[in-house]
Amino acid sequence: MTTPLADKIKALIRTNGPISVTDYFSLCLADPEHGYYRVREPFGKAGDFTTAPEISQLFGEMIGIFLVHAWQQHGTPAKTVIVEIGPGRGTMMADVLRVVRRLLPELYAAASVHLVETSGRLRKVQAETLAAHGEKVEWHESFETLPDGFLLLAANELFDAIPIRQFVRTPQGFRERMVGLDAEDELTFAAGIAGIDPTLLPSPAQAVAEGTIFEIAPARDAVMAALCERLKIGGGTAVIIDYGYLATNYGDTLQALLDHQYDPPLANPGRADLTSHVDFEQLARRAKNDGLQINGLVHQGDFLIGLGLLERAAALGREKDAVTQEGIRQDVERLAGSGEGKMGELFKVLAVSSPPIALPPFRKPKG
Repeated sequence: MTTPLADKIKALIRTNGPISVTDYFSLCLADPEHGYYRVREPFGKAGDFTTAPEISQLFGEMIGIFLVHAWQQHGTPAKTVIVEIGPGRGTMMADVLRVVRRLLPELYAAASVHLVETSGRLRKVQAETLAAHGEKVEWHESFETLPDGFLLLAANELFDAIPIRQFVRTPQGFRERMVGLDAEDELTFAAGIAGIDPTLLPSPAQAVAEGTIFEIAPARDAVMAALCERLKIGGGTAVIIDYGYLATNYGDTLQALLDHQYDPPLANPGRADLTSHVDFEQLARRAKNDGLQINGLVHQGDFLIGLGLLERAAALGREKDAVTQEGIRQDVERLAGSGEGKMGELFKVLAVSSPPIALPPFRKPKG
């Protein structure tokens, strides 16, 4: 079995030779004809994966509480721009705005709301989800066109969908990992010619076994740099949530998801979602080098519980029937618990601010 995009990629390789993992990643998600986000409905039970906001309103509510805290700690700036990059179906922003309106009506009244979304199909879904907020919501193709002003920004599962480069340890050292064709004309991984700057490696190449993979993500770094620059100019706080690791290391994290199951990354281009784990140490390093304050880099479970997840869940379940209460308990466990199928440890949260502020639930500011 093949896919239209697999046929297109094979033709490309036959004509021009193997392509990089970066190019393969980009084609899988964003090919104008057959890319995953052009042809699939990714979210929810009928899609390929379920994001935290789709599990429970509690997630977006905690993000809303966090942004309210940030606005207060920054001194309640007058012109505030609330932004989400990659807003899915608009579920998280709907929950955020409900909390903001309830806790701080003056912030809700004064703020403008902006969604950075390239998919016309998803924009329509978001517009329906956020219909109650009327003219307050605006859409943007890119981060660059956001209006000036103090920024409160959230990005949930954004960075994992930005392409990476992979390098594989060969007898000649690390070489860029490519996608080519095998003897049966099927897609396969192969080592290319390009090497890597040895200073980027977490330990010397000689110390790791042949076949070891190392990933870098220049495109993610560029997005983080643009975000940091904007925060420095207008002031504000950004919270970034994604699955990934706290410290740069070796490992192959390229993965495909199809119908809520893992799928071989080369098996169904265009039909399966393609992602990789986010190197949070690198994102934090970029923010620190650009002069931003790292408020904290923590597990999602610790972040949500620190913001009052358990108390809010208890209030949500009060006077409800036992089935509803059990559903809420399971949602909390999935969002904040650890182990298979749970997000509490796998997902990390990075919060950055400019100028520096003390920001709950983080204990103390870090440089």
